[in-house]
Amino acid sequence: MEEKHRMKTGTMQTERTILRPWKETDAEALYEYARDPRVGPVAGWPIHTSVENSRQIIRDVLSADETYAIVLKGGDHPVGSIGLTLHKKNEHDMGEKGGEIGYWIGVPFWGKGLVPETVQELLRHGFEDLGLETIWCGYYDGNDKSRRVQEKCGFIYHHTEPNRQCPLLNETRTEHFTCVTKARWLQIAG
Repeated sequence: MEEKHRMKTGTMQTERTILRPWKETDAEALYEYARDPRVGPVAGWPIHTSVENSRQIIRDVLSADETYAIVLKGGDHPVGSIGLTLHKKNEHDMGEKGGEIGYWIGVPFWGKGLVPETVQELLRHGFEDLGLETIWCGYYDGNDKSRRVQEKCGFIYHHTEPNRQCPLLNETRTEHFTCVTKARWLQIAG
């Protein structure tokens, strides 16, 4: 593990961001971005309805292991989220040394390259620190921004699953899955 990436337990950094655990005091910042209908629904989750709703999401969802608030360096308020779900907690058969990455960022930060930057750090963390061999990612039909992030980060198309349940929105969608192996990541990162 390279020390330049790890700041303290549970916290990582990239050139422009700090990835740190979510805190309940982040609820207002979370609500600011998660209430925008352009953010959650395309990723499969409903818009946040209040600061208290965001606080509950922090408690119930974002406090999970390997889930991080994306904070711009020099600031303290989250502008997005990124996480890695390890194989044991995931519904897909990703193998014993597999995980799945998920992410979102607030609309004012779209198109600035922050998500690919944070995805690269989480790939490094997954492969080097957690010993994963394959990291998966998915995107729903129409989420071209997420697809482009995955392409930029070296993920390769694996398969498509039509009629997948999107339980948080109570609907079915077509989901496309991509993955990157540790060997491929080492080639790209090298």
